[in-house]
Formats: sequence, C-alpha cells, structure tokens
Amino acid sequence: MVFKGRTVIAFVLLAMFASSILTLTIVEPSMFADKRNASAQGGGSDSGLSSKDLNKITRTYSLIESKYLEPTDHDKIINGAINGMISSLGDPFTTYMDEKEASQFEESLSSSFQGIGAEVSMVDGRVTVVSPIKGSPAEKAGIRANDTILSINGEKLDGLTLSQAVMKIRGPRGTQAKLGIVRQGSSDPMDIIVVRGDIPQETVYSEMMDNGIGKIEIRQFSENTATRFAQELKSLESQNMRALIIDVRDDPGGILPVVVSIVEPFVPKGKPIVQIEDRDGKREPTNSKGEGKGYPVTVLINKGSASASEILAGAFKEAVGGKVIGETSFGKGTVQVTTEMGDGSNIKMTEYKWLTPDGNWIHKKGITPDIVVEQPDYFKAVPLDKTKTLKSDMAGEDVKDLQIMLKGVGLQPGREDGYFDDKTTLAVKSFQRLQNLEMTGQVDSATATKLEDATIAAIKDPKNDLQLQAAIRYLQGALNK
Repeated sequence: MVFKGRTVIAFVLLAMFASSILTLTIVEPSMFADKRNASAQGGGSDSGLSSKDLNKITRTYSLIESKYLEPTDHDKIINGAINGMISSLGDPFTTYMDEKEASQFEESLSSSFQGIGAEVSMVDGRVTVVSPIKGSPAEKAGIRANDTILSINGEKLDGLTLSQAVMKIRGPRGTQAKLGIVRQGSSDPMDIIVVRGDIPQETVYSEMMDNGIGKIEIRQFSENTATRFAQELKSLESQNMRALIIDVRDDPGGILPVVVSIVEPFVPKGKPIVQIEDRDGKREPTNSKGEGKGYPVTVLINKGSASASEILAGAFKEAVGGKVIGETSFGKGTVQVTTEMGDGSNIKMTEYKWLTPDGNWIHKKGITPDIVVEQPDYFKAVPLDKTKTLKSDMAGEDVKDLQIMLKGVGLQPGREDGYFDDKTTLAVKSFQRLQNLEMTGQVDSATATKLEDATIAAIKDPKNDLQLQAAIRYLQGALNK
C-alpha cells in the first residue's frame, strides 16, 4: 500500500465537537489510484452531466436569483445544491465542507484544540455520538457512545449537515454547551451541561500490573501514537513483561499508517493486517513485515471503539490469535476520500471498504469479542440534574440513575426502577453520613455532586473494571499453562 500526498481517507466520519478531526489517514491505495485519477479528470463512459442536466441546474439557479421573493446569497445556494446531492446518497459518512469548515478541519489536524471532546456521526438524520474521548469534558459530563444530540443551548440541530451541527456545538474553553440528549433505549430527552475545555493530547498510557502483565491504553490514533506506543512497549518489555493488554475502549479511531505500525510487530511476516476493497470488489491487503511476539496479548473493546480501533482488534483476533474482550465495537467499515474542490471547500466521499485480515466486513456489525463482558450499570449512569432536589415519592430517570449510583458505591437503595421509596431515602442518608453532609434523605446539588464524585472514583478503581479483570484472568490462565 502506497501512502501519498494530500489525499485523506477517513475511517470514521470526522467531526469532533471540538475543532479536531481524529480519524484520518494520508493514504491512496496504489491499485486504485490510476482509476480514481482518471475518474477525477472526467474519464469513464458514464461520468459527467448531460446538456439537459446542466440546463436544468442553470435554469433553477436563474429562477431563484431573478424571481425569488427574498434577496438570495449565491454561496448559500451553491453550497445547498452540493449538500442536496450529497444527502441524496443516504450515506452519513459522505459530507461536504464549505471553505470555513474545511479551513477549521485543516487547522485541527496539527494544532491543539478546545471543545467538549467527542466524535460524532450522522445516523438517520440525527447527530449521534461515536465516542467521547477519554478524559475529555464530554466523558466527564456523562456523554456516552450512541447518544443522540437534539439541540445545543436550546437551538435544535434538525435540518443541519453534520459539519454545520459541529460548528454550533464548538466553542472556547470555559463556555457551557447545554446538550439536549436522547440516550439509546430511552425516548425521554435529557439535558447534559458540558463545560468546554482543553482536549487531552497524550494518546498512550501504560503500566505494569501484577504477575508481569503489562497494559497499554490507546485513546486516539494520532500522529505520534505509534512512536509513543513503541516507547511504552519497549519500557514494559524491559521490565520482563510476560503478557500484554491493549485497551482501545472509547477510542474513536485515527490514522491508518499509525495503526498499521502499532500492529505490525505482532503480526507474523506476510500475513495481512487490513484489506481495502473498491466498488468493483478488487482488494489490496497491507501485509505485515513483522516477526510476531512471544507473549500472549488481549485487546479490550467496547461500543465506543471505532474505525482504527476496530482495525487493531480485527488484526489481533484474526492475524495474531489474541483474545478480544469486552463489548461489540461500533462498526465502521467504510473508507472516505477527501477531495479538494479548488476554492478551499472539499467533499469527503465513501469510496472504499476496509476488511479484516480474513476478509470480514464489520460495517454496522462491529467486532464481536471472543469473551463478552458487560460493565456494571453505574459505569453508564448519567449525571444528576442539580437544578432540582430529589426526594421521597418522586419518580423518573434521575431517580433511577441515583439508585444505580448508590448501589455502585456500595449502598442498598432497595430498587432501581426510578421510584424514590423509603429504602432509597435510607441509602441517601447513609451516603450523606459517610460524606459528612446533613442527613436529609434528599438529594440536593451538594449531595448529587458528592455522589457523582464517589461513582467516578468507583469507576476508576481497576477492581471494578470487569472487562479489565476478565483480561487479567485470561492472561494469567494462559501464562500458567
């Protein structure tokens, strides 16, 4: 596979709430390059517009310009026509960026950024979260994979393109974004307030755990991630690491050459790491030049693992024989090529599929773990609405989340169905006593904040991470054989 110039292929639709687009790769599959270039120059018998087509488009524009009741904006009409053609494809991953959007896109590739830190896609016409970035304001505020965003600061996002919606959600550090959210499995909307901030730039974290088991967490596949991964891997190996866990949970993806570089040392020479397929079914594999490793490896994934994360998981599952543990991943298996339009705008269009080493297409299906492990319910609890006080006899989603969090911190609310009964009151009083708060049995802002902090602490405790513990148990068993 040959990597060239300025052509950009995206493995997950590239729209961060902040000003960063993460899932990119500079790549042009060599076997498709000539055909694509010919097409771009107007080659091919079935390309182009007829004079009838051009006349219809020109006449429509002339009618609008000369007869429409209100004054018109030339650029707005042209951009609208392009967006209309794009939307007719029904593909959430094909998008048009005007000059301003494209400029911000380019800036995001090389600069640090501020925002809420989550990656989104357009699903059935709605802005949908692929994954919040770990450590970002979005994750801390309780944004989850598959959340649908209906509005920003009271302004509905209906009818906007993905790029336009992202422009609405973006903003400088310290400002608030009040997101109207519908969570998967629920029809009731909720408001989540995210305070925009600096998005973490470090992408690789490692640690040596007990029994010689190392763990490397990859949060994004950005420009320096392969270098950082190699450094951390070398450090762990120098400490006599006997087994490795690679954690790509809630990793929305990244640059293709980066994930290839990370995976290649683990894949025996000659085996494919990933394959790319064009519209005619022609495939080009990226074959490994690595030698493989002598220790067992597991990969942790969840619903927020997308694109490059899925390439990594698929490669370890099929080409390395490593176990994949956790939840079925997001399922992004198409490839977009970005074409510059000559005036600063660009079109990002789906042109290829990517396939696993064995030729499996995981689009809309995801990578299925070898060992399925769900996290405790409180890992997915939503921050409580601190503008109201929860008390006995109340019912609703906030009370349900309250009960889930109380159970998560070791207390017994008696039920988790969203009704605030006497046992829930007693559990709240117990929590307040432990936190040196007034024992009212009611959940005001102070109690809600303390409970959320305690829940986050429980989530961060590795002993409560059921997926991580499953990976440790598997590797310990493999080492003891």
